Amino acid sequence: MLKRKIEKYLADWKRSEGKKPLVIKGIRQCGKTYIVRKFARENYESVVYVNFILEPDKKSAFAGNMDVEAIILNLSALIPGCRFVEGKTCIILDEIQECKEARTALKSFHIDGRFDVIATGSLLGVKGYGSTKRKLEEYSQDSVPVGYETLVDMYPLDFEEFLWANGIGDAVVNSIKKCFENEEPVPEGVHKAMMELLYRYVIVGGLPDVVNCFLKTKNIGLIYKKQRDLIADYEEDMVKYADDADKPHIRECFESIPKQLAKENKKFQYSIVKKGGRASQYAGSIQWLEDAGVIRRCFNTHTTELPLDGNSIADCFKVYTTDIGILMAMLDYGTQADILRGNLLGYKGAIFENLMADFLCKSGQKLYYFHKDSGLEVDFLTRFKGECVLIEVKAKNGKAKSMMTVLKHKNTYHVNNAIKLGQYNVGREGEVLTIPLYMGFLIKEKLADVMIPDIDLGALS
Repeated sequence: MLKRKIEKYLADWKRSEGKKPLVIKGIRQCGKTYIVRKFARENYESVVYVNFILEPDKKSAFAGNMDVEAIILNLSALIPGCRFVEGKTCIILDEIQECKEARTALKSFHIDGRFDVIATGSLLGVKGYGSTKRKLEEYSQDSVPVGYETLVDMYPLDFEEFLWANGIGDAVVNSIKKCFENEEPVPEGVHKAMMELLYRYVIVGGLPDVVNCFLKTKNIGLIYKKQRDLIADYEEDMVKYADDADKPHIRECFESIPKQLAKENKKFQYSIVKKGGRASQYAGSIQWLEDAGVIRRCFNTHTTELPLDGNSIADCFKVYTTDIGILMAMLDYGTQADILRGNLLGYKGAIFENLMADFLCKSGQKLYYFHKDSGLEVDFLTRFKGECVLIEVKAKNGKAKSMMTVLKHKNTYHVNNAIKLGQYNVGREGEVLTIPLYMGFLIKEKLADVMIPDIDLGALS
């Protein structure tokens, strides 16, 4: 049984006053259904579960009248023995993207207020792609009850959750966090063990089925097969939910990712997808993969200043898989063992760069980098401690010339600090904080409560 951070979010949601129906979206097989059903069993007297993929007949319960009483009556007829107890029942609507009427009904459930409702969806961002643009717009406008639902993203296990799964308790994790915050070296024994765990995370990733296979067997072959099976599921979704004309383009974009990351300049190039490829052919395919949660774009910026989103360049980006395990499954079998043995050469940099993208994605951050035609390039930019900070990822110890160039020209780039990750312990060299690769999951902005001061309006009277 894997401990997940979203369990605390669910507990806080249940205790909140005036809560809205909760919609959890995320990549297929990231653990949504398991966690929601486990939470409901442990916290409610009665649980009513509907899966619109496995039980398409249940869609009829939401046809026509959107009144809660009518829906409950319909569900009672379709699910013998189900009970609806006011204040003590959780209704789970799994794969809700398959029933737009159920999504619309969330407004009625919120207004009614007697029952807690949790919906999940693997492809909420892409449902409707198989229809015409007009039908997609109708689906979006008619079915989403804006203002009457709480939408939250769920990801595969992040590195901290992977540590929990491997029996690493909060005491060890907190000690690592303290070393990061105080910029103190991690004790050598702990440091060595954490690096070994990181390599295993790179190989396995965070998809729950794959993590459980790793914990049970430790067999690289079985782990790789499980990953490949999940990729086959994603490719099946590409066929099921895309227009016929887009199906090969989506798959071609997806399969080009390892080649894109192998380049010195990792900017996504459509000509790498297919010779002569153009943005007009493939831009929608990239959007599909991102909406499905399979990949995340990392946008180049005009300058190294906040706000990063405001300075980003829409048509200039790199592409990473949201889970490092997906990338590993796309590479040749044997790459996993090479990582453990330290035999991987040039491509190791691409893998650990995608690892940093995994860390940032799963902490809810958008991805940005900085590249100039002169060749100046910094792997990632992020907001950290209230300022724009450079991030450089080194698979091995090495210099970061572009990072140092940016730091030296403060009048031009307005950057004061950088973080360099590699195979070393915590240390500082002037403006550069060096940390081990496994500390990448700790690089995130802590949002503090900032109160807007009152204005003295006495002079206006």
